[in-house]
Amino acid sequence: MDTKTPSLHGAYAGIFNIGAAVSTRTIRREGGFIAAHYNSLTAENQMKFEEIHPEENRYDFAAADEIAEFAEKHGMALRGHTLVWHNQTPDWVFEEKDGSPASREKVLERLRDHAGTVMGRYKGRISAWDVVNEAIEDKSGAYLRETKWLETVGEDYLEQAFRIAHEIDPSAQLFYNDYNETDPAKRDKIHRLVRSLLDAGTPVHGIGMQGHWNLYGPPIEEIREAIELYASLGVRLHITELDISAFRFDDRRTDLLAPTNEMEELLTRRYEEIFRLFREYRSAIDSVTFWGAADSGTWLDGFPVRGRLNWPLPFDRELKPKPAFWSILDQARV
Repeated sequence: MDTKTPSLHGAYAGIFNIGAAVSTRTIRREGGFIAAHYNSLTAENQMKFEEIHPEENRYDFAAADEIAEFAEKHGMALRGHTLVWHNQTPDWVFEEKDGSPASREKVLERLRDHAGTVMGRYKGRISAWDVVNEAIEDKSGAYLRETKWLETVGEDYLEQAFRIAHEIDPSAQLFYNDYNETDPAKRDKIHRLVRSLLDAGTPVHGIGMQGHWNLYGPPIEEIREAIELYASLGVRLHITELDISAFRFDDRRTDLLAPTNEMEELLTRRYEEIFRLFREYRSAIDSVTFWGAADSGTWLDGFPVRGRLNWPLPFDRELKPKPAFWSILDQARV
């Protein structure tokens, strides 16, 4: 552990939490580094439905418990990710034993059992939950994403999920979480969704802006407009999955083994302007979580281009701070 590098979360004390998505592998391998720079954790995968509840009558809490215990040991906040998602949810949730579609009542009963068991286990330990993840359709002309949740329960599945979660843990902050959250068309649909839930009296406390951005976009003004629109609903904002890809989404290059000097310079400037913006809206933003603690553990290695490396975070593969780290630190001192 490099004791000469200032603590990232320490620099932002009193402004907002600084978090990282982790796994049992990363906390075992990099625990001292993670504890030094982050004061909030999200399980990257190990609290998702299929990981924690793979079969109807079997739960597996070993990995989630290890992450929760690490967070408690180091006095960190813990975000729950995620209860309702179209991915990484096992088929048994939506099916009868013969493979036919389960009824609305059966699916809601299973959700209630799952949420009750998982949220109940971490009640008082997890302060915020991503209750529903990525329910909005990206394509224009469509509103809700076609999923098994929508197909079996109906359009009110989001409302049902939030009400169930609130009954189980009334003290937890409950979030709707999504990506492409600054795109004007999708942004308006997310706003419409959360507005409709609030109008129905649904206990939604916040919006999670994932923040899977890149060196070239979205424009900072587009991010600002999204923050202002969501904050106008009177809910809290968390940046939940921040990383800055070195590549545009349609860039399919695979030849780079390290970032270019230009990429490093762009990353430094990009993080500087993004954290300047976040600090400007500190009255609405409670938490900023990176999707990974360092480049040694980023999901963007191999996605969306198989075999390609990426360098989206403020710390390199040796856990050393990049120039981007110092630009983020500077914004805490403004």
